[in-house]
Amino acid sequence: MVKGKPVDAPVIVVGAGPSGLMLAAELRLGGAGVIVLERLAERTGESRGLGLFIRTMEVFDQRGLLPRFGNPETSSLGHFGGIPLDFSVLGNPHLANRTVPQSQTETVLEEWAAELGADIRRGHDVKSVRQDADGVDVEVAGPDGTVRTLRCQYLVGCDGGRSRVRKQCGFDFPGVEGTMEMFQVDLKGIEMRPREIGEKVPGGMVMGGPLGDGVFRITICERDNPPKKRTEPVTFAEAAGAWKRLTGEDISAATPVWIGAFTDATRLVSEYRRGRVLLAGDAAHIHLPAGGQGMNTSIQDAVNLGWKLAAVVRGTSPESLLDTYHSERHPVGERLTMNTRAQALLFLRGEEMLPLRKVMAELVEYPEVHRHLARMVSGLAVRYDVGEGGHPLLGERMPHVELITADGKTSTTELMRPARGVLIDCADDAGLRQVAEAWSDRVNVITASPHDGADPAGPLHGTAAVLLRPDSHVAWTPESRDDLATALERWFGPKETP
Repeated sequence: MVKGKPVDAPVIVVGAGPSGLMLAAELRLGGAGVIVLERLAERTGESRGLGLFIRTMEVFDQRGLLPRFGNPETSSLGHFGGIPLDFSVLGNPHLANRTVPQSQTETVLEEWAAELGADIRRGHDVKSVRQDADGVDVEVAGPDGTVRTLRCQYLVGCDGGRSRVRKQCGFDFPGVEGTMEMFQVDLKGIEMRPREIGEKVPGGMVMGGPLGDGVFRITICERDNPPKKRTEPVTFAEAAGAWKRLTGEDISAATPVWIGAFTDATRLVSEYRRGRVLLAGDAAHIHLPAGGQGMNTSIQDAVNLGWKLAAVVRGTSPESLLDTYHSERHPVGERLTMNTRAQALLFLRGEEMLPLRKVMAELVEYPEVHRHLARMVSGLAVRYDVGEGGHPLLGERMPHVELITADGKTSTTELMRPARGVLIDCADDAGLRQVAEAWSDRVNVITASPHDGADPAGPLHGTAAVLLRPDSHVAWTPESRDDLATALERWFGPKETP
């Protein structure tokens, strides 16, 4: 109940793509009820996104999801605007995955969210959204066409780049228009040679490579192909014609499995939250799909929001906690749209950009520059402002560290499986544990030290304790300006009362 008006669920999520499904699961881990409304009656099997970047691999590992993907191929190879990068320079236990299609990611996330108790309703098309001071009304047409109104405390639009939620709720979506329409096609029944990332050809750029099971994916970027206001989907004949103009190769005899069109338009909402309505994923940011960052950033939006929204609807944290969703993720969106626009210049422009590409290739030879760009496009450069002072880890996501406890062994990754806060006491400090006891319904406390074989100068070196949020970002160390109780109340709400 919200001030006397019944709700169908505390949270309604619109859209069952990667961000919406990840958010639904995170809400359930946090103890919040959620309904997911998806317009499509069933998954399409299409895979606009391909692969999982390092930060997303870390996130899935901390929730115990990686085994569900089988044993996919990983790679240390990446790029920035077609300039090769080597992710192994980051020293992360995970590498990028290049073979998991978006359809598999969505399958894994939907099954996981359903197991956790999320109510996923396919064939439900949102028609209108109206929010008031106490909640949000969502008018929905069901599979049989019957229209009904659902009520929730909070609504999250995860309904993609053409988000109806964003439009109806008046979110400002500034940015730049696209300059060209590009195609992505999955083909069968044809032999094609792989083409390297960002292969320049007269008139544009092409890419191509095998996906497995006889499927070959090509990307076609033709500079003299301005964006179109389409009322019908792109045809294979259009894509095949563009490929022939750019490469001279005739692929018209192939069988298209999937065809998509996209542009280099770039937009970012001015605010991720308006009252009781929030946005995540492509509903909040669109950009050139350079390096597969879109889906990965969208999943990470959901991980940042999920535990916060769950705490607010449970009543353990004040509504002001939701303001940190915008303050933490909007800068990530700004960096995402900035770097994809920079990559578009390197990728898509003609010979006039050759001098810049040569300069960038020289700069990447410097280890510090190489590492900087690799961290940027892999998602590892994200650091939140969680307070002043403290250990270098403060605000960073906690890396994987093997730990020894009185009961045996664990790791920082395993400690995050329940999606609760965690205080790791490395100095057996009874005073810290006593302070944290007042938040024991929301924060687990563990006394542990790095494993004997761990690097003595590893991530926990130089600090006696770390407080981790449910998204695994470090919220406090003893070196912070605030004390532990202040940090606990900031991130987990007031302590329990008798």
